[in-house]
Formats: sequence, structure tokens, C-alpha cells
Amino acid sequence: MRDTRRTRLLLGVALLTALALIAVSYQGGSSPVIRTMRHVASSVFGGAERIVGTVTSPIGRFVGGGLAGTGGGQVASLQRKLARMRAELSAAKLSGRDYRQLRRLLDLSGSGGYRVVTASVIAFGQGYQQTVTLDAGSADGVHPQETVLDGDGLVGQVLSVGDTTCTVLLATAASSVVGVRLAPSGQIGWITGIGGGQSASGLFKLQVLNPGAVLKPGEELVTAASVHDRPFVPGVPVGEIASVRNRAGTLTAQALVRPYADFAALDVVGIVITAPRRDPHFSVLPPKPPKPTPTPTPTPRRSQGRSRGRSPSGSPSASPTPASTRH
Repeated sequence: MRDTRRTRLLLGVALLTALALIAVSYQGGSSPVIRTMRHVASSVFGGAERIVGTVTSPIGRFVGGGLAGTGGGQVASLQRKLARMRAELSAAKLSGRDYRQLRRLLDLSGSGGYRVVTASVIAFGQGYQQTVTLDAGSADGVHPQETVLDGDGLVGQVLSVGDTTCTVLLATAASSVVGVRLAPSGQIGWITGIGGGQSASGLFKLQVLNPGAVLKPGEELVTAASVHDRPFVPGVPVGEIASVRNRAGTLTAQALVRPYADFAALDVVGIVITAPRRDPHFSVLPPKPPKPTPTPTPTPRRSQGRSRGRSPSGSPSASPTPASTRH
């Protein structure tokens, strides 16, 4: 075929039409008009589509073969990196506060080995209904009974899922029960929400199985794994003991726990769609603030030998007084 202006124009139109066909097919338009256009265009420009497919198929085979040859572990690692990069690119459009929340979420999920789908809170439950609605659903790979967390710690579990949204039961709800472990003792127990709507205290009630356990304020908690990691995966930071309600020797030791997550300001969260391969135990807990070191108090230095203004015996010597003027 001669390389004429008319040839180049026809080839350009054919390529543009082929790309338009790809876009229409991707959108999955079900309109009769779209289906008719697609049928006519594919009949007229089928040759152009085959030309484009011939050119691009070696590239597709090269990319697909390269990924397949790297092994499942490397592919999973690349997928995690890609998801992280997409989240970071999306964060460029977020406010500074949202970006900080997303940054903490990525750090926590990376440390724990959690594969998450990021989402934003778009609605809160009304009255005493301790739920929130997120803008992620089954189209994003979300399923019921999956753990929800943010950059600080546990948020709750997925109750129900739609195509593009899901409903989350907050851990502060009175009907919520979460298995936990205490750090560093490993004592097993569970927390329940106190409930009361958005005006609630925001604390959890902790009970442990061992009646002889001695609970102390400041002890930290993480989630204990549920059966098949549903609804809770292990190792997610929960909070720390704020006060002990009753001491050892009673039927069960109880305490109040202050959560790490700020339930009054939830925004950017993550839904754990894949549990970690290994239990992170307590490795995801926030670092303890360093204990303040006491400042040494300087002591008065004792001078040796004779001191100025003192007699050899150690008693103060008489200070010279101005001579009185006689009149």
C-alpha cells in the first residue's frame, strides 16, 4: 500500500475507531443504540482491530509472561505495591488531614501484613445505631465479616455489602464482641462496646478468662484471631486499659479500655480483604513514649580548708564595721 495522505488518514480513523470500540466495550453499555453502533463499527473496522491486536499482542504476552514467571510471591508483592501506589496517588487530591490518615493507615497495614481496600466514611448511623457507611463494596472485593481499621487501630467489622458501599458495625456498639490479647502477658479476653450512640464515653469494657489475672492501667490490647480470620484478623491495635474495675480473685477480671481509634472523627479507613500470613502478635502496637529521665539536682559544693569570711575554728569571723564618727 502506498504511503499517501489518504492512506494515513484512513489508518488514523481506523485506529481511533478501534480505541473507541475498546472504550465502549469496557463500559459495558447495554443500550440498544450502543450495541447497534458496536456491531456496525466492528463489521466495518474489524480489519483495523485485528491490525491493532497484532501489534499489541506481543507486548501483552511479554508483560503477562514476565509476571507469571516471577512466582506467586513476587506477583502478590507487586500487587501490594501497585495498590499502595494507587492509594498514594489518590492521596494527592485529599486534604492534608485525610492524607495523614491515609499515610498512617498504609503504615499500619504494611507493618501487620494486612491487604486492605481503602474507603471513606460517607454516612453515620442514626441515634443509637453504632454503624457507618463506607464508599467501597463488592465491586472492590469487600465481603461481610471483614475487619475494618484506620491508621490508629480497630474500627469494627463489615455487616453488609452492596455493589459500591458497605455498612460497618463499630467496635463501640453494645452488640459488638471482639476477642483480644493483652500485651505482653498474652492473656486472652474480650471487649464489648458500651454503646449509647455518638454521645457515649467511647470506652470498651474488658473481661479476661483468667480470674487470677492482674490488670494494670496502661496495658495494651490487640485483636485475637477469629476462626478463619472472620470477622477479626490478629494483631490489630485496640487500645489500652484506662482503669481497673475489679481486682483479681473475682469471677473475671474487668477493666475499661480507651480505644486508639477516634470514633468521633472517623474518615479514611481500611477494610482487610486478606489476612496476614503470620500473626503479627504485638508488633503493630504504637511505640511507647519514652519515660522522662529525672533531671539531676545540683548539690552545693563544700569547700575545703579555710573559707572566706570564716575563722580557723570554723566560726564566722567578725566583719569589719565602719568606724563611728565622734561628735
